[in-house]
Amino acid sequence: MRIIDISVLVNDTIIIWPGNKSPQIKRLSDMKKGDAHNETSLEMNVHTGTHIDAPLHFVSSGRSIDQMDPSIFVGPAFVVSLPSIKEIKSSDLEKVRLPLGVQRVLFKTSNSSLWNKKNSKFTKDYVGLTPGAASWLAKHKIKLVGMDYLSIAKFADAVAVHQILFKAEVAILEGLNLNKAKKGKYQLICLPIKIANAEAGSVRAVLLTK
Repeated sequence: MRIIDISVLVNDTIIIWPGNKSPQIKRLSDMKKGDAHNETSLEMNVHTGTHIDAPLHFVSSGRSIDQMDPSIFVGPAFVVSLPSIKEIKSSDLEKVRLPLGVQRVLFKTSNSSLWNKKNSKFTKDYVGLTPGAASWLAKHKIKLVGMDYLSIAKFADAVAVHQILFKAEVAILEGLNLNKAKKGKYQLICLPIKIANAEAGSVRAVLLTK
């Protein structure tokens, strides 16, 4: 069994959504300075890096991250490779021809290369779903959809796409780095941290393959 880490590294230079603060990682106790142990504090937005969005993010009566069914975050998944498109439309999804019964779909696009660029900053020109694509996924009973950037949706369509997916009870996994994953079937594990009343939670997402 091989494990492919599809999470991004959290540090103070990570790409962040406009208006958010960079993570603050502080060493509280340091053995190099004579302390008896090492201890670290972390302060960051829950939408930093690889994370799950809960319905509460865009639906006022929606479930928070601690209320979501953990079984959604573990199971078979299919990686779709779309390296040369600027947005994901319903017509693109029709061409993909997902395997029968697939309920978790991860999109590998040109976005993944952005994580590896030194000193890379947020760009509004990332690849994301259009509302039509979100409706297509909801119609086809997808339980979880993942994207290799900080939003599942095109920048201008963020509200509409999230609402379409959440109203259909589709979980959203964002901030993936799929550079090391090829198109195909995997086992996905992406359990979010259990934070009371939060609209999102960080995950260490991995794919398992033979």
